[in-house]
Amino acid sequence: MKALGYEKAHPLDAFALELIDVPEPRPRETDLLVEIRAVGINPGETAIRRTRSAEPGGRLILGWEFSGVVVEAGPAVTGFAAGDRVMGTGEVTRDGAWAERLAVDHRVVAKIPDRLSFVDAASLPIGGLTAWEALFRDQDGLPPGVDRVLVLGSAGGVGSMATQLLKAKTPAFVIGTASRPESREWSTTMGADLVVDHSGDVVAQLNDAGVGPVDLVLSTAGTIGSLGWIAEALRPFGHVSAIDLDGPVDTAPLMRKSLSLHAEVVFSRMDGQATVLAELARDAAEGRIRPITTTILKGLTVDSMRQAHELLETGRTIGKVVLSFQID
Repeated sequence: MKALGYEKAHPLDAFALELIDVPEPRPRETDLLVEIRAVGINPGETAIRRTRSAEPGGRLILGWEFSGVVVEAGPAVTGFAAGDRVMGTGEVTRDGAWAERLAVDHRVVAKIPDRLSFVDAASLPIGGLTAWEALFRDQDGLPPGVDRVLVLGSAGGVGSMATQLLKAKTPAFVIGTASRPESREWSTTMGADLVVDHSGDVVAQLNDAGVGPVDLVLSTAGTIGSLGWIAEALRPFGHVSAIDLDGPVDTAPLMRKSLSLHAEVVFSRMDGQATVLAELARDAAEGRIRPITTTILKGLTVDSMRQAHELLETGRTIGKVVLSFQID
């Protein structure tokens, strides 16, 4: 089968993904074999391409956000059959979905309704799961006493899903951050009650708007360098959820207000993820949330994937870039 793979980590200006022939994946007992129809492209995958190389003599196939059709279900799989339309995340320790077919554990896959397109379904899993776990964790809703939530980067994939989930499933007052007119407009479309400019003094903007201290901050980028003002924006015993804690963290600002810090990584578990994915699919199909596809690229090709990486590495994308394998 065909797949987009590479051997050595590389920067964008030396883009080295190639369309290669690889063996058909061999499903495990708990796996589904899925024919891929669309993939969402994520900033984390561009970071892996820049920093992670294959083992000597090997190759890497990335891509952990997909939609497609089940070809085969392993003997230990229940609830799925050939022909089912599905979406999921895959596992970072295995080959990803930038390929014609994917073998994936059924616990990170959910069926999608017929009225939800493959492209739109592929925009939901990573942002939706990340936002869900960062906000709700293992609870039915927000932590007790959380009524005001600040979403940093509310026009990105995770921020877009977080804003929508908060508005669809909680009574919280949601503040988004965006620095450009188009990202502010998108954040408002996602449901933000207030949008402030993260390139300015956020705390002052919150005070000017009469909001005051917030109860929870979901930070999607630049968290380590922002913890000082994030702590200032929070009430004592408030909460920080962050998805990008990839270095040393100075916790002193948090200690001064007895703040809790939750580090979120979507691949930290499998159990329960299929349930969340299924609810996201239903919510999207029934209009409670909207898919976040903003850019559609066509075909499993080097050119389309490079274009996706170019867009994401600007740091200015809104919503989700999706690559559709179906060429009209």
